[in-house]
Amino acid sequence: MSRSSNAKLSLAIWPRPGFENRADLLSRGLSLPLLPVASAQDVPDTEQEQLTLVVDDGGLSLQQLGPKAPGPVRCEFALGAARHRRLYGGGRGQDIAKATGLGRSGFCPKLLDLTAGLGRDGFILASLGAQVTMIERNPIIYALLADGLSRAADKAEEDPPLAEILRRINTVCQDSVDYLETLTDQQYPDVIYLDPMFAPREKSSKVKKEMQIFHQLVGLDDIGELMPAALGKARYRVVVKRPVHAPVLNGCEPGYSLKGKSTRFDIYPLQKLP
Repeated sequence: MSRSSNAKLSLAIWPRPGFENRADLLSRGLSLPLLPVASAQDVPDTEQEQLTLVVDDGGLSLQQLGPKAPGPVRCEFALGAARHRRLYGGGRGQDIAKATGLGRSGFCPKLLDLTAGLGRDGFILASLGAQVTMIERNPIIYALLADGLSRAADKAEEDPPLAEILRRINTVCQDSVDYLETLTDQQYPDVIYLDPMFAPREKSSKVKKEMQIFHQLVGLDDIGELMPAALGKARYRVVVKRPVHAPVLNGCEPGYSLKGKSTRFDIYPLQKLP
């Protein structure tokens, strides 16, 4: 898989007042420089296209500096859109549930999300009953993911259903192909889920702000190794999420697909679900 390419990308930790200690720990753990402590109104005097990992009372967020920069990107599971979809999103009738086998009564797969990102799809699948392991190769994105799960765990003390979902989630910061190579036959997942990042086909102004930042930070996914490795390790199926009009992944035709307005799930069955 491709690795993050930060040769031309300046990245630093930007602490808000009162969060210097946590910022220092992150700086050491991620080997990133620290910017001076500043409030949200005091933009650091840095080069224009710098990315900053902001540490404040809202947790961690990734923010680009400079003219016309998109807003901050953070990971959120307990509130906002994630909470609304958990409560009112259609349950096991959603296409993502049908694609991964969760639409079948009583089937709660052990699922491996090899392209976790900010964990949105993995969280949805865990909320529907799957035991989910999220793999994220980039340490900065993984830090955002871990922070979002940690804040959700704090909220879960007063939200038992959320606590139950979080107990079904594990995370690993590792290259996906490398992780797959460590699995024994007994550890193979029931379902492998992929949502690889590709160069956007739309004009840049239409690309979501987090995708703009992700493309800069992480680079694109190289699926040359990943798809064959996934097909060799899943017990029942591999599911690939794609834009509805995008070509199939790696030239590999799926067994069937589920199409929505903007998203398509390509399903590669390996054997009949239990």
